[in-house]
Amino acid sequence: MILFPNAKINLGLNIIRKRADGFHDLETFFCPVNLCDALEVIPQQSPATATENVIFNTSGIHIDGNTKDNICVKAWNLLKKDFPELPQVQMHLHKVIPTGAGLGGGSSDGAFTVQILNRLFDLKVPEPELSAYALQLGSDCPFFLLNQPCFAEGRGERLEPISVDLTGYEILLIHPGIHISTAKAFAGVRPRVPEKSVYGVVQQPVTSWRRELVNDFEESLFPLFPALKEIKESLYAEGAVYASMTGSGSAVYGLFEKGKMPDPAFQEGYRVFRLRAGTR
Repeated sequence: MILFPNAKINLGLNIIRKRADGFHDLETFFCPVNLCDALEVIPQQSPATATENVIFNTSGIHIDGNTKDNICVKAWNLLKKDFPELPQVQMHLHKVIPTGAGLGGGSSDGAFTVQILNRLFDLKVPEPELSAYALQLGSDCPFFLLNQPCFAEGRGERLEPISVDLTGYEILLIHPGIHISTAKAFAGVRPRVPEKSVYGVVQQPVTSWRRELVNDFEESLFPLFPALKEIKESLYAEGAVYASMTGSGSAVYGLFEKGKMPDPAFQEGYRVFRLRAGTR
């Protein structure tokens, strides 16, 4: 079975408070976009062994770290605990979504793995329980099971689908090749309750977002990585209606009215994606 885990962008992101469990309460708006990895899972006939439960291969963008620590392998191990009949599998992940970019690529891969295993082996796990499995893999993994525009609270797992019409816009997304770890990003934030919630702002006209829709990570990360601020400013200079860093960075995007997307020149090594909201 093959599925195509997609990326997301954040429309606004407020860090509200640090919790006793070490996580942060936040509020944001997740919007799926049509930038996708490819994930294939094939059942294996040979009996599973302790070292070969998952035969995992990758192509495309290089993924750092040990194979056994990949979120797709972790998803198989997570379900295996409750479904011992889960057979050995071969997985191939073709990586297109940049890592450490705030696009949720790893979380999407993990959520889609849970989804594939549930379908492929007819585990009959209902949606609420599937989301609970996904949450064990990462805070924003449950969003990728819904995969529709959502207001998110808590760690990002409390989701409320909201219709936001971006059909009249195209998305120009720039990844400068900078990898920002989530831990590093959170280390610099100053939690605070915003004057106006993301929930209300995203339901206003897009033309008002520039004044009111904020990503709190920009305040601490832009001084550390000036290139990110430069990209955002260049997108506005090119006519973006709204521009922002997504998630904890380092990708920055601009919303342009359809037919008005520019073709700006960026530094060598920057990756440029022309996208639209939605998964297709």
